Amino acid sequence: MNARRPLAVLLDRDGVINFDSPDYILTPDQWTPVPGSLEAIARLTRAGLTIAIISNQSALARKMMDQDTFNTIHAKMMLAIEQAGGFISHVAYCPHGPDDHCFCRKPKPGMVLETLQALGMQNQPEAALFVGDSIRDVQAAHGAGVPAMLVRSGYGDAAAILEASRRLQPDIRVYADLAEAADMILQGEG
Repeated sequence: MNARRPLAVLLDRDGVINFDSPDYILTPDQWTPVPGSLEAIARLTRAGLTIAIISNQSALARKMMDQDTFNTIHAKMMLAIEQAGGFISHVAYCPHGPDDHCFCRKPKPGMVLETLQALGMQNQPEAALFVGDSIRDVQAAHGAGVPAMLVRSGYGDAAAILEASRRLQPDIRVYADLAEAADMILQGEG
């Protein structure tokens, strides 16, 4: 991964911005930010970086929640980010399930490519940085030519995720959470 500061930071949602659950985030009350994540987004925003969110949301396809509930969760997240001083330029989410064979669902790169296009960065994917908590995030970023970094604030096996991720990006960095990752990004060490 190059050591210069990226122009855009692409964030996974569950496990990076907010706590994740193996049972999904299905209600607005279950959406709880990881401590420091909202402030990290605000710091990245103030530094002039473009911020986007890229998230699989298969609970929609599984009929575990409806679109209105998802929209309410999303609105709560966006308001919390804005109240902290952050700004999200683009949100991409995949409403499909793992058996739907779509191009957008991570680990496929569809949402990353869509986001690069929306941000006018389709010809400079290396100028973006994807921050995720799973191998799917790293695979999607890799497939779009975007460097990635990991945070350990998700619920998966962080050591196994890092080991698998290093097969795609040997120099991938891993941090405790988005707050620590933002510190490194802003120091040009991400």
